[in-house]
Amino acid sequence: MDTETLAAAQAIDFSFLALFLRATLTVKLVMLLLIVASFWSWSIIITKIITFRKTRAEAEEFDRKFWSGEPLDELFDQIGPNPEGPAEKIFAAGMMEWRRSHREDGGLIAGAQARIDRSMDVAIAKEAERLNSGMSFIATVGSTAPFVGLFGTVWGIMNAFIEIAQQQSTNLAVVAPGIAEALLATGMGLLAAIPAVVFYNKLSADSDRIISGYEAFADEFATILSRQLDS
Repeated sequence: MDTETLAAAQAIDFSFLALFLRATLTVKLVMLLLIVASFWSWSIIITKIITFRKTRAEAEEFDRKFWSGEPLDELFDQIGPNPEGPAEKIFAAGMMEWRRSHREDGGLIAGAQARIDRSMDVAIAKEAERLNSGMSFIATVGSTAPFVGLFGTVWGIMNAFIEIAQQQSTNLAVVAPGIAEALLATGMGLLAAIPAVVFYNKLSADSDRIISGYEAFADEFATILSRQLDS
């Protein structure tokens, strides 16, 4: 490599900002899209981590109250028909249907057990939808960001070859900037995708565990009410 070519290559600014500013409009749009998608997915991830932590703490607190031996009617009167906590909502759904199933003479309307189970299932489904909201976006970023970045790279390399043809030169000063700009798009795609995939798997597992806990509680609560129905 001659001295002039080496000096010209060393004079080129290869910082991220310089590479972005030198990129073509299409590659710039790809990079901006990846930046926005990355920030959006991180905002969802942080929100979900905080939400799941609060949800687990609320469930543990309610479990202590539920299994403390306090009568269920008194516990329901304390939390009311419209509680804020997810576990309390499931309990309230079952208790409200339990009370509605009693006739004025104190007897039970037929099919009470099935209605109680359905009421709690509906409450669990609503909480599952709340916990999983936004997860599809994280999954989309994790699966598509590398391909979006690759599109930017292909487009950038195509323009780099056009630049080589126009200048009729293949020295480092001509080739390096275009290739670097193109590869930056792939790097940004991976930077957006890798955390999204990792946290999607983690948050999905956490959500499944929380929902499984709700379902287990609903089964235990239904068993308690079933014993009272049989008696």
